[in-house]
Amino acid sequence: MVDIKQQIFQELTALEDATSKLRATAVNAGKQTDLEVAILTEQVKNLREKNAKATDIINQSITILKKLK
Repeated sequence: MVDIKQQIFQELTALEDATSKLRATAVNAGKQTDLEVAILTEQVKNLREKNAKATDIINQSITILKKLK
């Protein structure tokens, strides 16, 4: 009987350890996802700014070309 109890406690301990590792993995994955989203958000912001500048330059070029006609 003692052996069965000991085995049950060992299995419960192993299950608890596995659960703790799984929780840590889930937390870390969430943090990494947050970081990836932040990086992508910053990249999109930069691309939008560059796109706006390019649009302004194109509009200025069109204006100059129209004046040259």
